[in-house]
Amino acid sequence: RPGAPVSPAEPISQAYSLALYMQKNTSTLLQTYLQYQGSPFSDPGFSAPELQLSSLPPAAVSFKIWHALDDEERLGHAQGAFLALTQHLQLVGDDQRDLNPGSPILLAQLGAARLRAQGLLGNMAAIMTALGLPIPPEEDTLGVVPFGASAFERKCRGYVVTREYGQWTDRAVRDLALLKAKYPG
Repeated sequence: RPGAPVSPAEPISQAYSLALYMQKNTSTLLQTYLQYQGSPFSDPGFSAPELQLSSLPPAAVSFKIWHALDDEERLGHAQGAFLALTQHLQLVGDDQRDLNPGSPILLAQLGAARLRAQGLLGNMAAIMTALGLPIPPEEDTLGVVPFGASAFERKCRGYVVTREYGQWTDRAVRDLALLKAKYPG
């Protein structure tokens, strides 16, 4: 009925289901991405944890810090990260259309990841509304993109984005599991 408080259980459950679904696809996205980039990216065991993007918040945080976050902080961090990820995934898709135009599988996976990240953003906004929390304003997280970036730089950027997408998805699953236990349906 109009004006009745909305239970957070349903949007939390929907977001959790979507995050679990996303989690199943993140390693496939990263592996597909690396396969299309050539060496050194496609070499067995490739990993470059030192690569970061200043425009994309890293998902890694100590357990102590993560555990001390309240619902608003946890959701706000995830909201900001997935907003940034949707913008970055669009950029990576554009880069890959240029670098690997004959890769419909990769382009489709990047597009699907971006749409799922947008869906999770909507779910999180619904959770925040149900909990009476303010929804952070959308912002341009990319800022000025260096269009003269080399192919290697664009491949590195795409690697960081696909890796962080997986790590943020893992963190979202953990965050939402915590909320699901706190607000059972």
